[in-house]
Order: sequence, then structure tokens, then C-alpha cells
Amino acid sequence: MTSPSDTGRAAVVGTGLIGGSIGLALRARGWRVTGTDLDPAAADRAKALGALDEVGVDPEAEVTFVATPVVAVVDEVLAALARARRPDAIVTDVAGVKAPVSERLAHPRFVGGHPMAGSEQVGIEGADPDLFVGATWVLTPTGDTDPDAFARLRSVVTSLGAEVVALSPEQHDTLVATVSHVPHLTAATLMNLADRASEEHGALLRLAAGGFRDMTRIAAGQPSIWPDVCVANAPAIVASLDMLLADLSTMRDRVAAADRGGLLAVLEHAATARRSLPARAVRPERLAEVRVPIPDRPGVLAEITTLAGDLGVNIADLEIAHSAEGDRGVLVLVVDGDAADRLHDALTGLGYRSTSGHLG
Repeated sequence: MTSPSDTGRAAVVGTGLIGGSIGLALRARGWRVTGTDLDPAAADRAKALGALDEVGVDPEAEVTFVATPVVAVVDEVLAALARARRPDAIVTDVAGVKAPVSERLAHPRFVGGHPMAGSEQVGIEGADPDLFVGATWVLTPTGDTDPDAFARLRSVVTSLGAEVVALSPEQHDTLVATVSHVPHLTAATLMNLADRASEEHGALLRLAAGGFRDMTRIAAGQPSIWPDVCVANAPAIVASLDMLLADLSTMRDRVAAADRGGLLAVLEHAATARRSLPARAVRPERLAEVRVPIPDRPGVLAEITTLAGDLGVNIADLEIAHSAEGDRGVLVLVVDGDAADRLHDALTGLGYRSTSGHLG
């Protein structure tokens, strides 16, 4: 399958927690990493901590990761594309909102990205080369995305230990509102509620046990990134908050009415759903290969990979085999064997003539 160079060249724009962790992870795998930051002292510190080989820009970088606040992403991506000397250079970002970025960056070598990883530690001091191991890293190809650029970036990301999920930018923003943005706002709200109560009851925070600490841990994350995220993804966040408020109102009514049966039902449902969260890893002996003949037309890779994301089918590996004629090729997907038939049927429904078979 496609794999990154062991001695590749990468660039990082923004050397905070995520950018610094990307630099550390790439360097640990043999990459030469150059980076910049709006704060020169942060870039210098990133080099001192081993996240960068050199402070500065690298026009020969194979891949550039833009790890700035969302409001600066578009300008930094355009700047990286403009200075790239390699015709196959890839630029990606790590912003938590994708649709507003993608709408302004219709370029074949830009692939939107969002590593679903973080830490309560902030800045370069919290950078960790293993931050992405086992984490989900969303890539958001569009109809403008070059398939080879997507495949190469996917290979780089998976080499850092992450599992890639492909979604459309719009679907990403809707889903992360529920699983990332609203949880952070909820944790911050609960933490502030407890903090206010502690002013009257000094022992309250001393009573905070594991559940409270687990639920509010993410409130300790870097506050400065969240106002921009909330503004950029306001419609999806507001919709998710409205659903949460409605459910909390229903929960309040059940408590007020001493509705034991209703409380037990909702708590049992939540417990079952929590235990059913998908496992991260799939055993190699359960993998299957799905081969999809594809035409050489814009958007075909985005259509197939986001279809897999919609179906909840994890793509363990991906390769594009180009035909000699140049107008067709074969997309080879390695997926969970239990999901191969589901993906095959969905592809058939879209007019693709795929085949599948178990590996091993």
C-alpha cells in the first residue's frame, strides 16, 4: 500500500500542542520537520524540545500541516500552496471546523483534516509524539481533492498511529458539534457551576470524585481556540445544544416527578450505548479487501470515502492503482471483514461494480 517516505520533508505552521505533537511524531519516524509560529519564541521552544529540525519555511516540503486557529487557516494554507516548489506538495490543516475552510480552499492539493486528539495541557510544553496513537483523524476530501494527495496524506496520518475517517466537511461539522464542541461547552459549564457553588460550600470541590473529574477534564483545555470554533460552527453547535437542553429538561421533569421507571430507562439506554462505542482496532484476520474500478473524474474519491464514513466502515488501508490508459483506475480499500458486504452493497447502489474478498 502507499507509504510515506522514511526521510520525507514536512512543515508545520503553528507550534502549539497539536502542531508540536505532529512535529515530534514525524521526526520520530525519520521526517525532517521545519516550522514557524506567529510567536517566534514558541517556534524556538519547539525546536529546543525536538519538535522541529529548523525554524523557518521549507518550499520543498512534501506535506505542510497548518495548525493555527481556525480564523487563520485559509490564509496560511494559501501561503503554503503558493510557496511550494514541489508539484505534488500537499497542504492540510487541523482545525475543528471544516466547511467554512473548505468552501474557500477549492484546491486539488489541499485536504482538510481534524485530529480528534488533545490534552488538558496547553502549548508546545504539552506536545506528545504519541498523542495521535489510537486517535481518530478525520479527513474531509471534496470534489476538488486530488485522489493521490488524499491517499498520500492518509498514509502519513496513519503512520502516526491514527485511524482515518473520511467525511464531507459539512457532515464533519454536524457530527463534531455533538461529540466534541458541545461536550467541551458542557464540561466548562458544569465546572463553572461547581466553582460558583464552592464559594458557599468550601468542601464541595474536595468531594469531586472520579466521575466529576472525568466529565470536566476537557474543561482544562486551551480556552483561546474555542470562541473561534463556536463562531465558525455556530449553526451545528446551537442545534446540538438545543437537543441537549430538551433532553436535560426531560431529565429534570423525571427527577421532579420521582419517575423511577423513566429514569431507569434513560440511564439503562445510556449505559448500553456507552458500552457499545466502537472499538478502535480490528484484528488483521478479520480484514477484507474491496476493489472498486473508478473513472478518472473529479470527486470520485470523496464520494467513496465519505460513503464509507457515512456507513461507519473504517478504512484500514487504501491504495489507488492507475490504469495505463490513464482514464480509469482501481481503488483498493482494506476494511473490517464484517463491513465489506455492507460497503459493497452501498457502492452497487451508486453504480460502482466493486468486488471484495477476505484477506489472510
